[in-house]
Amino acid sequence: MPRPTVKDVAAAAGVSATTVSRVLAGNYPVSASTRNRVLRAVQELDFVINAQARALVGGSTRTVAFIVRDLVGPLFAYIGQGVEQQATAEGRVCLVCTHHGDAERELELIELMREQQAEAVVLVGGGLRTPEHIERTAQIARSLERVGSRLVLCGRPPIGPDAPATVVEYDNEGGAFAVTNYLISLGHRRIAFVGAAEPEHTTTSARFDGFTRAHRAHGLTVDAELVVGGNFDRESGYQQTKALLARGTELTAIIGITDMVASGVLAALREAGLRVPEDVSVAGYDDIPLSADLSPALTTVHIPHEELGRAAVRLALHRDEYALDQHLLLGTHVVIRDSTAPPREDHAG
Repeated sequence: MPRPTVKDVAAAAGVSATTVSRVLAGNYPVSASTRNRVLRAVQELDFVINAQARALVGGSTRTVAFIVRDLVGPLFAYIGQGVEQQATAEGRVCLVCTHHGDAERELELIELMREQQAEAVVLVGGGLRTPEHIERTAQIARSLERVGSRLVLCGRPPIGPDAPATVVEYDNEGGAFAVTNYLISLGHRRIAFVGAAEPEHTTTSARFDGFTRAHRAHGLTVDAELVVGGNFDRESGYQQTKALLARGTELTAIIGITDMVASGVLAALREAGLRVPEDVSVAGYDDIPLSADLSPALTTVHIPHEELGRAAVRLALHRDEYALDQHLLLGTHVVIRDSTAPPREDHAG
């Protein structure tokens, strides 16, 4: 059977095709009886509204897109859950896209979502801060604005004062400063930082900046030997820690750039016969639920995951109401658990 059209619905309801379009768009006054006849015909014919067509006549696709690095990273998943929860509460449907760390792919996906006429396009997590990438992102933000959509940066800093984008970020650098400061206050002076391989990535750079700022605040210098690269996952933390230990690097504490990295750090230390926190203290960042269940429970920096996602959708969809509050900075704080303690007396600085 051919798919029914607006004309078929109009014939069944005894009205014009224009009237059917007005009822479906909901943007023009129609009598209750006429509206009921049209909706009854829609149901009887099993008519499916074309989202793009409805948008073109002044309606809305009622979709929110969110673009993330991947679907297996716990932080992305929990922020994405906040996006989905708020979108559902607002009567919207979510479209989910992944770019797997490919900056070009991220820009392509934003453009694709513009073509799909999503009401908001939410970029979850950090991104590149090169001038070229920032400028291209700003151009896309302006193109989204022209079609009534909105670019939302969720978990990354603004891309410039002239870019029409909603920004919902957290105090990334402040969290790294706080957890490093906490370890220094315990007496640690040889603190390794695992996961600093992408200096042009907003998340990496902000967390490393907080790490170095805490050292400066105490009159300390960061030893380059204690700063190692890697990715944001467990395997990276495991391999980089093994390499540190194999080189005989003197250290009393390790900060993983994410909790997943820190879980790999714990595994490598355990394999090497080192006790946490008796021999080496370990801290992470993100406070994903897993961090409390590790052994020992992980000291980390708490991020308000789901509120980031919810606020991103809320501010974007109601930007007229929140016109003066399109840049929201949420706080972070250190969650102290069992994986950190003062260094042994023979290792204290």
